[in-house]
Amino acid sequence: MWNSHNTADYNGMIAEMITIPGYNGDPIHAYYSRPISGGPHPGIVLIPHMPGWDEFSLEIARRFTFHGYSVVCPNIYERFGHGTPTEVSQRMREQGGVPDESVMGDVACSMSFLKYQGNANGKTGVIGMCSGGRHTFLAACTLEGIDAAVDCWGGGVVPDPNRPSQGKAPIEYADGLNCPLLGIFGNDDMFPTPPLVDKLEEVLKELGKDYTFFRYDGAGHGFWGYNGQMYRPEQAIDSFNKVIEFFDKNLKE
Repeated sequence: MWNSHNTADYNGMIAEMITIPGYNGDPIHAYYSRPISGGPHPGIVLIPHMPGWDEFSLEIARRFTFHGYSVVCPNIYERFGHGTPTEVSQRMREQGGVPDESVMGDVACSMSFLKYQGNANGKTGVIGMCSGGRHTFLAACTLEGIDAAVDCWGGGVVPDPNRPSQGKAPIEYADGLNCPLLGIFGNDDMFPTPPLVDKLEEVLKELGKDYTFFRYDGAGHGFWGYNGQMYRPEQAIDSFNKVIEFFDKNLKE
């Protein structure tokens, strides 16, 4: 929980860029943050959102580490070269986007890296926001070894009739969901809209999947992002606490 640490307890972390093998064995950069005390620790793969491997994603990784998690945030846009996150994501869009199979390969390799560290407890969760939420849902339905998944306002999980199709939608893989899923959504979001979240919940309920959704009034898309007008501090802190509680239950117990 936010601000629940004991001020007498030692807290420290290491956070750095590393290189790991990604999809098809490609070397990719990843941001790796982990506690330097206690353990063993569960792992989290944080899938970047648009605009990619940005400062916000790296800060969220450190925030999870503060709460006792080893986190890997892979640079899923590695194949598009380097520059500022905005420059790299622009090249990614100009070249048609990053293929789902590439992201899933990078996530699988990140999970493998975490599980083979000496400080690992053997459990791994996956989380992502926006496009990373979509990728998180897809990973939870198609990859083995995920113990818990958090979709934060992932657009495109359910096809939006007002947007062009991007191939097979992740919801079509929902039968393969084999871990608890937490969903965090804003009721003012336009992608996904509340009706699209309703549809996702309907499908998961019909399939008998283990899921919990929290929906926030007065919040739209990306309401954790304190660097813009979308930020909603009250909803952001409450939902972050929900995420920590969810991961603690499924990855630490």
